[in-house]
Amino acid sequence: MADVRAKLAEKGLTLPVAAKPVAAYVPAVKTGKIVFTAGQLPLVNGEMAKTGKVGADVTVEEAKQLAEICALNALAAVELVAPVDSIVQVVRIVCYVNGAPGFVSQPQVANGASELFMHIFGEAGIAARSALGVAELPLNSPVEVELTVEVRA
Repeated sequence: MADVRAKLAEKGLTLPVAAKPVAAYVPAVKTGKIVFTAGQLPLVNGEMAKTGKVGADVTVEEAKQLAEICALNALAAVELVAPVDSIVQVVRIVCYVNGAPGFVSQPQVANGASELFMHIFGEAGIAARSALGVAELPLNSPVEVELTVEVRA
């Protein structure tokens, strides 16, 4: 079992406060031992860290860092319904990338989330993953991440 806050501190990161929903939904739902998060944007203190299309306004490296912020926000959403230290497996990561026409490096962007979870949880942080290119995201976000985790009963 990972000490999530200690592993984050190793990277100079902290667990943020969960972002408030921007529409009619909840940030996370727990059913049995599974927690599903809503899509999380790269919000820092309630503000978008950066906006625009990846491959035009946002570089792949910047988008990868934004995906890490989304992943942190997903952990904060999990914390609303189950302690993050109770996570036993990251099950699935879905990363949506608001790419410029012709942009095809979605997997490299999604690595920002995947690598964070692997750092925190080791083998238990390796998950099934989808990295999807989309035409637009809410608030002109470059990236959005959804998370599914298993927690201790």
